[in-house]
Amino acid sequence: MKHHAPVLQPFNVDAEILERFQKAAVSPDGLFEYPTGRPGLLALGYPADFVDSLPDSVAQCYCGVGNPFAPGLPGKGWRVLDVGCGAGVDALAASRIVGEEGHIAGLEFSPAMLARAAKNIRLSHAQTVSLHQGCAESLPFPDASFDMLISNGVYNLVPNKPRALAEAFRVLKSGGVFQIADQIRNSDQPPACPLPAPGAPQTESNWAK
Repeated sequence: MKHHAPVLQPFNVDAEILERFQKAAVSPDGLFEYPTGRPGLLALGYPADFVDSLPDSVAQCYCGVGNPFAPGLPGKGWRVLDVGCGAGVDALAASRIVGEEGHIAGLEFSPAMLARAAKNIRLSHAQTVSLHQGCAESLPFPDASFDMLISNGVYNLVPNKPRALAEAFRVLKSGGVFQIADQIRNSDQPPACPLPAPGAPQTESNWAK
């Protein structure tokens, strides 16, 4: 008797991402293995005054694998691109830091998350944040547009990483900062996202109120 190997259906990464983040746009509770919402922000070292300033409905949207600002903060007046901005919480954080002279562009692949980000930006009265739909592999911005690019848990999901990284450095100015928080798989064990020890490099005084 001849046995035929089962035909494996191709895994559609885009569809899987869209489905998960359509749910996360409503609430990230129970969808991720790392802390979310206000407890997640505090555990990852975001300043308490920034976290406290967020409306509850905005803070509860947060889902990030780490704190992309832990290695360093953008400067006043900087232009910052948040690739995979999700519900917009990191974009809001960046807007507090760069001030009125700066600008934050949030890029999001999921229409549902982009809509949630737009709502969160309105609720937070942020005037220096613009939102754009697109993907990391084809950034809809001119060359040398930004002083800093941040991302939180997105590049691990991108199928064509070399192309995405090339795009990141294309839109950064000469000497620009590429700063991300992400996950990597280094074993066959289930992925984990250990939280940093309390006390990130920045202090609350670095974050404008």
